[in-house]
Amino acid sequence: MSDVRNGPGTRSTGGVVRVVLVDDHMMFRSGVRAELAADASIEVVGEAADVEEAVRVVHGQRPDVVLLDVHLPGGRRRPGGRDVLERSVDLVGTATPVRFLALSVSDAAEDVIAVIRAGARGYVTKTISGPDLAAAVHRVAEGDAVFSPRLAGFVLDAFGTGAGEVATVDEELDRLSTREGEVMRLIARGYAYKEVAKELFISIKTVETHVSAVLRKLQLSNRNELTRWAADRRLL
Repeated sequence: MSDVRNGPGTRSTGGVVRVVLVDDHMMFRSGVRAELAADASIEVVGEAADVEEAVRVVHGQRPDVVLLDVHLPGGRRRPGGRDVLERSVDLVGTATPVRFLALSVSDAAEDVIAVIRAGARGYVTKTISGPDLAAAVHRVAEGDAVFSPRLAGFVLDAFGTGAGEVATVDEELDRLSTREGEVMRLIARGYAYKEVAKELFISIKTVETHVSAVLRKLQLSNRNELTRWAADRRLL
């Protein structure tokens, strides 16, 4: 699915930042591409919708920056975006490194810390504006670390004090699929089914199905219990 303009593995000249978009929602990728098009010094050279495709495109294009969704289908580890990072580690330490900026709907501590530990240079949420996202891409390309304001504090705390143990494996959480985990967090934060559907680009009926599966797998009775369960694990 790559959209090649400069040729595989070719760095742009003249200060242009070459970007690969990795997200399983085509409409979201289209929106990001449109926002970044407003900045003439950013060029989107490829796209991918799952882990395997992302690894192929990133290795083939060797972009300056990869905008990486955290929860990708096809991953062997949670969150799926970690697989892309870990399978691209040979590109990170090169003379012209590929740098990763996580772009996700999730602002959960364990997701943020997991991808930062795997090698991402930053993490921003999908509520970011187009101009701010373009600025974040430039900063990451230059080697800076970039985080959404709410995330920066606990990332620093985690890496400064060892509190990052929130990222350790939770057997109950691992019962959930990637999509169920996304739905769980939004429902636990008080989102209505309609709001969850809009946020994740899925139908309300699909949200209902995922919520039922989450409650069954976690042996919970209602969303109030789910909120307490998530709060106890610092997932809110």
